[in-house]
Amino acid sequence: MSAQDSKIIISGVVVDNKGNHIAGAIITGSNNQTSVANETGEFALTVDRSSPLIINAPGYKTTSVEAKSDLQTIILESSEMVQVAFNKVDKADVLGGVSSVNIANMLESNYTTFSLDNLSGYIPGYHGNIWGMNGKLILVDGVPRDEFNVLPSEIEEITVLKSSAALVLYGSRAAKGVVSIITKRGAEKKNRFDVRLNTGILTPKRYAEYLGSAESLGLYNEAIVNDNISIVNNPSYTSEAELANYASGVNPYRYPNIDFYSSDYLRKFSTRSEIVTEYTGGNEKAQFYVNVGNYNTSGLIDIGNGKKEGENRFNIRGNLDIKLNDMITSKINTSVTFYDGNSAQGNFWGNAATLKPNLFAPLIPLSYLEKADEKTQNYIATSPFIIDGKYLLGGTSTQQTNPFADIYTRGIIKGTYRKYQFDASLNFNLASVLKGLTFDTQFAIDYNTQYSQNIDNNTYAVYSPGTPNTNPPVPGWLTDGDGDYIPTLTKLGADLNNNSRSLDNAYQRQTKFFSGAFKYKFDYDRVHNFSTMLIAHGYTLAESEVYHAIGNANLGFQFNYNYKNTYYADFSQNMVHSARFAPKQRDAFSPTVSVGWRISNEKFLSESNFIDDLKLTASAGILNTDLDYDANTGYNLYKTSYSSNNGSFFSWQEGRQLRTTDVLRGENYALGFERRKEISLGLEASLFKNMIQVSASYFYTRFLGIPGQNVNAYPNFLSVNNPSPSSFIPYANFEGDQREGYDLGISFNKRVNKVDLNVGFVATYYDTKAYTRNDVLYADAYQRRAGKPIDALYGLKSDGFFSVADIAAMANKTPGAPVPQSFGAVKPGSIKYVDVNNDGVVDNNDQVYLGRGGYAGSPLTLGLNATAKWNNFSLFVMANRTSGSYGFKNNSYYWASGINAKYSAAMRDRWTEATAATATYPSLSTGNNGDNNFRNSDFWLYKNDRINLARVQLSYDIPKAVLSRTFISNLGFYVNGSDLLTISKEKQHMETNFGAAPQMRYYSLGLTAAF
Repeated sequence: MSAQDSKIIISGVVVDNKGNHIAGAIITGSNNQTSVANETGEFALTVDRSSPLIINAPGYKTTSVEAKSDLQTIILESSEMVQVAFNKVDKADVLGGVSSVNIANMLESNYTTFSLDNLSGYIPGYHGNIWGMNGKLILVDGVPRDEFNVLPSEIEEITVLKSSAALVLYGSRAAKGVVSIITKRGAEKKNRFDVRLNTGILTPKRYAEYLGSAESLGLYNEAIVNDNISIVNNPSYTSEAELANYASGVNPYRYPNIDFYSSDYLRKFSTRSEIVTEYTGGNEKAQFYVNVGNYNTSGLIDIGNGKKEGENRFNIRGNLDIKLNDMITSKINTSVTFYDGNSAQGNFWGNAATLKPNLFAPLIPLSYLEKADEKTQNYIATSPFIIDGKYLLGGTSTQQTNPFADIYTRGIIKGTYRKYQFDASLNFNLASVLKGLTFDTQFAIDYNTQYSQNIDNNTYAVYSPGTPNTNPPVPGWLTDGDGDYIPTLTKLGADLNNNSRSLDNAYQRQTKFFSGAFKYKFDYDRVHNFSTMLIAHGYTLAESEVYHAIGNANLGFQFNYNYKNTYYADFSQNMVHSARFAPKQRDAFSPTVSVGWRISNEKFLSESNFIDDLKLTASAGILNTDLDYDANTGYNLYKTSYSSNNGSFFSWQEGRQLRTTDVLRGENYALGFERRKEISLGLEASLFKNMIQVSASYFYTRFLGIPGQNVNAYPNFLSVNNPSPSSFIPYANFEGDQREGYDLGISFNKRVNKVDLNVGFVATYYDTKAYTRNDVLYADAYQRRAGKPIDALYGLKSDGFFSVADIAAMANKTPGAPVPQSFGAVKPGSIKYVDVNNDGVVDNNDQVYLGRGGYAGSPLTLGLNATAKWNNFSLFVMANRTSGSYGFKNNSYYWASGINAKYSAAMRDRWTEATAATATYPSLSTGNNGDNNFRNSDFWLYKNDRINLARVQLSYDIPKAVLSRTFISNLGFYVNGSDLLTISKEKQHMETNFGAAPQMRYYSLGLTAAF
């Protein structure tokens, strides 16, 4: 066959999946011959026989087909457009560090109630933070806003920008990542009305387990004995007879046993109900989207004003797109939110963790007062607070507040929140000036206001049985042939039923935002593709009682080039400005460079039968930021500051005292921005006809120049502690943090028999290091922070418990006796620590690195989401795993010491001589046992590793054929559950909140309909 015979002339037409012709599509054959489709999508090209053709067109996925003489029609699929900084681009052209999820599609099988709920199950590199960095910037429709004020039903898509190149145009405040939320918009189609009804219950995962009166008093008796305190006439010692009375419950008012988590006070579940309506429509000139929603919740407390606890939220969002003429289009977005929440006065959940069960009876039944004296009968007659007509409020001289009395008598706190948001943009097509030139501008202004009303803020008296301070004292309880009774009461405090209202916690916030961008796109024969943008933007955020508003101003520039959608290059930069620094330090230049290579367009991969698309990217950049400067004190840190308001004094010999003037810092006019320096690599692939999608990233980031006072650089006499702490040392940019890690996302789509499967897997791993630290205070290398993780936990190494023999050996100074410990007296059952530096004493110099604390999330996070559709049924499952971080069990539930300590179930495993071999808790003490036992050490360390079953939803849609003769176009039902299961060795601890409302599981039923 001659060379000429191996050539064929092909012709055809390029269309989209709706049959519309695609003008300007580039058809590339062997030896890089190209043809450009004309206005009707037609093309002709001479190519090698059976060679592949690669078809590129803006807004469509790159497609490869085999050249055939009878080739007629090539169908291109629309490509996915992704929101990046101030622009929407084809997902195929994004140069790494960007991930997105379509929330509108996700809600069809996974209904959520919070805008960022379970986002880590879809977005690699995100787990509440981005690449392990706290401080992300939240944008809603391009404006800095709260994510809490937009619900999932209002959202179209969420994009997470991770790499420095993706962030740079957003400027200083975006240096730790951006979450961009885009709300829904109208469409040029038949008007559509959607409604969603959702109702559910929330059940507590678990409550903290505190010991009852009998058991806790018995353990306190044990602590008295441990401390060698005499039990004779000791009022803190409880007799066996009294312990029996507490245990039997014979009279719970005389022998109280308060269980805050009892069904006497709490419901088994709380509720959440919601209705959301959406109206969408428009024509060629205007498109609109309206969302009107309302939800309300109830609380768990089931007594007094606790029954009124709950939230109610009503919102209206309206988005409008207008085509003013062929040159100008506009977008107008508005949102109004009315939010009200009721909570009972007092601190019920906080008291649940601190109030001892035997301290007093919160309610005193009137039935026990029938034989009481005249004074007590007068209390009953005049009290405005007879609870349920049967009880007076109980208390003691040392406990004149009563959390149950607070709930019954003090009224409620009504929180009122109002949020008003408005933004508008104008988009100018300046093709009449220069083809491809546009100008976009946006302005936004938001108002947030809130305040709380203390309604019926009453005061109350409490009553204590008996009169201990009279002569002779009258006992609290007496017993006769009819049983127990109270002869008299002591009144503590005064009643005031004022039915008043007062305002508190008033807060206002105003945000103003402006941006303007010139954009220019042009190409040369659709082979050389250029785009550039010049963007100026900024915002101010002013808060009540904050002296200086947060300000952000940026001037950005971007230039992007690609050759045949195969080779990419991008240069982006931002000139950032901050008023936090001295005048000559307020501006900084932030440059980034990115490159990309779509390998799948190369000839050596063009015949691959399993690679649809394969792209490699790399970027590097420097971002200047002021994020780590506190909003209140971060201004003027470069100036010397003095204070005389700290209450410190110095004394003269004759006894006079004068207030000191203290130096807070010295001056440093060179103080400026910290810098995020980064290199990142990315890979994106589509395999087996889009059955598998893969994205992966590697990042190496250093934050340099974090502000702090570097005492290493100055003589020690510039920092003193007497008569009060003072320091002439200025703030400087000297600390540094380092992060390095990977993220991975894989999705699998396939139809198996009649089941459509969609499985997504995401993974993130990152390591951190304190790159530069002030370690002058640490003489030993093992305590120095530099080189350790940023969130490192430090503490002592434990070595079991002191035995009776150990204590005797220490007292007798026997050779080989345990090393003395400097944290207070020890006794049998006290925690024994290791003398790490072998200096003969255990002290704070023996603290060592124990593990990562995970303040920005666990080092390794995995997420799995799976959807299976069969006929009209859909099953969705989401699970996640976190591992690699640690925490301390160091709250009052575990660290209970002193006479007022509330004992928990953890104390059941305490050390005694009988349990010395199995004990997991130190021996009990009445004193400040925390001096030795209750300090950070590996004894209290636990691993945060867990697997969570985050969401399960089963949905069913009524067949279209059934609805065909009705006015309903879609009708569906679903049932789902959230936070259903935790698998962990530390499950009990992880699922328990201490001193706060419990963690909840959510079960709901829903209905969706479209008209």
